[in-house]
Amino acid sequence: MDTLTSDRIMTDGAVSRRLVVLIALGDASRAERLAASLAASEDLLPVVAGDGKADVAIVDDRSGDAVPVSTPRVLLSGRANGGRPAGEILAVMPADADDLLIAAAARLAAAGYRVSGDGRSGRLEDFHPGDGEPFEDEASDEHAIRPTLSPREAEVLALLAEGAPNKVIARRLNISVHTAKFHVAAILIKLGAVNRTDAIAIAMRQGLVLV
Repeated sequence: MDTLTSDRIMTDGAVSRRLVVLIALGDASRAERLAASLAASEDLLPVVAGDGKADVAIVDDRSGDAVPVSTPRVLLSGRANGGRPAGEILAVMPADADDLLIAAAARLAAAGYRVSGDGRSGRLEDFHPGDGEPFEDEASDEHAIRPTLSPREAEVLALLAEGAPNKVIARRLNISVHTAKFHVAAILIKLGAVNRTDAIAIAMRQGLVLV
């Protein structure tokens, strides 16, 4: 795959790289629908075929060996319980997961986060899978105190989960870019996140992102 296909030109002339998402589902019609949905995101470049390098792949129980083993994957699985699939499975979502949630999981997996089907997440090095549930985090957030976000911050957080940059957040919420940056900074501080991707991971883990 030509790496130039993953670049996009911003309105200010800058070049921003999109994540190449390989969609390798056994259900071809679902793959096409998901690709069309993800294509609406400004930071994702979905492809349904090809042998080029992808940043992350979305697979299901019928995908087989269509994806290189080293490619981080989001697994859409209908299995209630099962062994660890082959390959770099960093996120497991229900087979009927919402497209926005799948997109958020793809962004996190590409960034090195592992996400369980119930939304818990953490950096890859924070997980220690044993002989039981392969994606279960040892630390529980069950009793963690959730940060209080204002209604506007909740809206900004939802857009962050969609991968929206500050300019898009400003346009969607009819606020200035400066105000959008202010809200993003406030969210990072309240969540104790080091960056936007970390904020999405924490928000998913604590159930703050509803998609």
